[in-house]
Amino acid sequence: MLIYFKDYLLNLFFIFSPFVLYPYIYKTKRKPLLYQFLVYTLFSCALVVTMSFPTHLDGLLFDFRSIPLALGSLYGGSVVSAILYITLMAYRFIMGNPNNLIYVVSLAPSFLILLYYVKRYSSFKLHQKVWCAILLCSFIKLITFTMYLSLTDHLELLWIEPITKLETYLLQGIIAGLCVYLIEFLNSYFYMQEEVINSEKIKIVSDMAASVAHEIRNPLTTVRGFIQLLGSASLDQEKKQFYQKLCLEELDRAQVIITDYLSLAKPDPEVIERINVNEEVRYLSNVLLTYANYHNIQIDGNVLQDESLFIVGDKYKFRQAFINIGKNAIEAMINGGLLAINVKSKESHISIVVSDTGVGMTEEQVRRLGTPYYSTKEKGTGLGTMVSFGIIKKMNGKIELKSELGKGTEYTIVFPRV
Repeated sequence: MLIYFKDYLLNLFFIFSPFVLYPYIYKTKRKPLLYQFLVYTLFSCALVVTMSFPTHLDGLLFDFRSIPLALGSLYGGSVVSAILYITLMAYRFIMGNPNNLIYVVSLAPSFLILLYYVKRYSSFKLHQKVWCAILLCSFIKLITFTMYLSLTDHLELLWIEPITKLETYLLQGIIAGLCVYLIEFLNSYFYMQEEVINSEKIKIVSDMAASVAHEIRNPLTTVRGFIQLLGSASLDQEKKQFYQKLCLEELDRAQVIITDYLSLAKPDPEVIERINVNEEVRYLSNVLLTYANYHNIQIDGNVLQDESLFIVGDKYKFRQAFINIGKNAIEAMINGGLLAINVKSKESHISIVVSDTGVGMTEEQVRRLGTPYYSTKEKGTGLGTMVSFGIIKKMNGKIELKSELGKGTEYTIVFPRV
């Protein structure tokens, strides 16, 4: 048997090398036709190559064709099995081998046996699948050889050095068992990966639902309490106006939270157009002016004289992102301060720098900013910043963030220039 070791190694390489592509085939299981086509392609290539490099064993041409034939049938189904058998007979005819009709008759019993096990194979346990593959590969070769030699009056060739032939059958069975074990191991691994991904998705959805319920419940509870107080007959007009104002503020806060969640659900740019950066910075400064005056904040918006500063994206999403960043900067300046918005330009990039003189952040806060449910504000959800960062990244923007406690924060957002 050692004489043929080199030829066997070559066949082993041809049999195992297609498994490199199996992970990609596994992902198509939800599309049966595509999956069957890819399984057929994988094992038919192995079948053809093993037939092209046979081993001469005591007057017989021996190869490992039964391994891809059996495995392709067991994992591809009855249709793939039939096409693989047709491929086998067609390639044998192309190679110019004799007695093709007799060979078809000799193959028929093995095809019927395979069809019997194909329907039951998926319900087998791992050790049953391994043994099934081992026995099927051995029986396919043995039955086909026996019938073929018997019909061609060369049955005596089967008994020449039977130990060598038995070792060959045994080796073939071991290889088939290893292939099955490898396929099942990969299937289990990919299945566990999918389960982990699904569990993470479920966890995200449950966290999102819990966060929505928690964030919405707080303002609604406040509104409910004040509405009860408004029903009191002894309440004076001043307190009624005060409670009404608080109710409206809490409802506005609930609306902001809902808007943040809706934005999170659909953060992609919708209308792609050229955006004039100078115009948008002027617009941003005007929009934030009233909110800044309310908090005793000054706004300093500096644009460049070059009016050909354009980037590409959704203008309204762009405004949403920067208004959110600007409002956060204003709210970070508790005792007043300066909000500066500057435009800088290079040959291929345009930078928008938003800086404040607020409370600043620690390195840990900077690192976590933009992640779900994290906010430096007492009543914040963190979703507004997350949505803003998502919009900027979808527009191929890069965000650089510098902050120091007690001194302020600086956002540098860089976009590719059109």
